[in-house]
Amino acid sequence: MHRHGYKGRKFGRERDQRRALLKGLATSLVQYGSIETTLPKAKELRRYIEKLITKAKKGDLANRRMVIAGLSTQEAAFKLVDEIAPQLTGRTSGHVRVVRTRLRVGDAAQMARISFVDELKEVKKEAK
Repeated sequence: MHRHGYKGRKFGRERDQRRALLKGLATSLVQYGSIETTLPKAKELRRYIEKLITKAKKGDLANRRMVIAGLSTQEAAFKLVDEIAPQLTGRTSGHVRVVRTRLRVGDAAQMARISFVDELKEVKKEAK
């Protein structure tokens, strides 16, 4: 069978489960800055998060709403738009990297660490 027109990985899940998985992984990446998951999930997450970062860098209202829709929590979306995206303005793409780490003990799945390429600084919020 041909591969033309089949975009993205299925992960043995239905569409809504797949979307929830990517939302959860993207939210964790924004919260913690680096996460470890299986290699195929990390590669698919890279495609997903790069598009969200590009929207967050524009930062207008419509793109901010798309970022909120693309992540699980509003706190993560606000952190991406207000804290992380301004630190990534020097790049046009390639904001995250995927590095192979180890084989998982239970099923020997290839694990990978996905993290932001640039070193992110913590922004301290002022109390009003």
